[in-house]
Amino acid sequence: MEYTVRPGDTLFQIAKRFGVTVDAILAANPQITNANMIMPGQVITIPTEEAPPSGTTQYTVKPGDTLFKIAQQFGITLNELLRLNPQISDPSRISPGQVINVPVQAGPPPTGRVYIVQPGDTMYGIARRFGVSLQELIAANPQISDPSRLTPGQRISIPGGEGVPGEIVRTNITYGHANVMADLMALRRRYPFISSMVIGNSVLGRELVAIRLGTGPKEIHYNGAHHANEWITTPLLMKFIEEFARNYEEGSSWNGFDVRAIFRSTSIWIVPMVNPDGVELVQRGLRPGQPFYNELLRWNGGSTNFRGWKANIRGVDLNRQYRANWELARRAGPPGPAPALYAGPAPESEPETKAIANFTRAHNFRLVIAYHTQGEIIFWNYLNLAPTESRSIVNEFSRLSGYRAVSEAPEVAAHGGYKDWFILAYRRPGFTIEVGRGVNPLPISQFPRIWNSNVRVMLYAATV
Repeated sequence: MEYTVRPGDTLFQIAKRFGVTVDAILAANPQITNANMIMPGQVITIPTEEAPPSGTTQYTVKPGDTLFKIAQQFGITLNELLRLNPQISDPSRISPGQVINVPVQAGPPPTGRVYIVQPGDTMYGIARRFGVSLQELIAANPQISDPSRLTPGQRISIPGGEGVPGEIVRTNITYGHANVMADLMALRRRYPFISSMVIGNSVLGRELVAIRLGTGPKEIHYNGAHHANEWITTPLLMKFIEEFARNYEEGSSWNGFDVRAIFRSTSIWIVPMVNPDGVELVQRGLRPGQPFYNELLRWNGGSTNFRGWKANIRGVDLNRQYRANWELARRAGPPGPAPALYAGPAPESEPETKAIANFTRAHNFRLVIAYHTQGEIIFWNYLNLAPTESRSIVNEFSRLSGYRAVSEAPEVAAHGGYKDWFILAYRRPGFTIEVGRGVNPLPISQFPRIWNSNVRVMLYAATV
């Protein structure tokens, strides 16, 4: 195939992009006499003698593609896509025009909520993960002749959420990124007035979604799971989305609040999971062949137990990444990647924090709430820069939730947080709400108490 050299290209970069060697490119282009001198606009031949692996075809990367998105498109796991493309050394960096191997697609995808089988999955485990019975899952997938034998990359249907009565968001299960994406699909099908958008991607390409409730001019924002082992904040926000939508459709008063009035006056923007790669690591553990496998083991002190992990997949604490005296957060934490408190090489160096920061800059948020999980307290100030009204708002939050209002966070977590940056940059009300008590990740058995303490807080915040 032919390739037109672009500004900044080198033969090494081109070879890496197309999964060939520099020597192979030079052999196919005898007109190149100096491997260090190629010019923009020059047309060169990319050798393609080697056939792609059996059962695959080639795909040309398009602008906006990520490996995770391509894997979803072709119905395989990210790890399987990487196995087909050993030439890709950094899964977070692919370029438009790059050619990669993908499987030949066979047949239409399943309908309803779709889940892509991961290595080690069983039908029983998937059923538990989505809170359905094994019998329901088998019945929804008649194409699976032997339920005891699943193949990584296989696409299966998750029953429920297809316009039938009953809940969509299950709050008695280990709730991960796959649950977010499957439940969002079902919620939007049942409640078409829910809108959503992708605001960015994680290091490994998982989509960061923002979900909108309401059409009003006043905008507010809630987010969860900045920290990987605080994933219980995600089903809290997803359940709020479902119940708000249900009460809006029914025209009901909910906990004393007029949901339809809120819908008309306010746009509630919710990012339920900021750190999907880290959540996946906490929930499913470290598996051989996983990106950053050796580095993660080293950063975690050689332990394969990642239940205490707070950071993203590169060992950066996302809630130490924002432009609120980031240098102090960096100085107070570890010098390099770690399970927690490493502020990264620069503010907003991670795609997850950059996505949240840019999303915030693109909106005119009246107030924000960042959900975390430790202590049943609410932090509401930063360097005494919070507006006067923040005190009265947090007092009402405290009354509704039973949580204690605290002005400043402890010194170890005093800088670089999302709430800190929002207050510093906009001088508007920003809150970090710490739900639950105990060792993270909090047991899902705490969910009913967390829900009852916070649902009225989220409703009230939309009326301020």
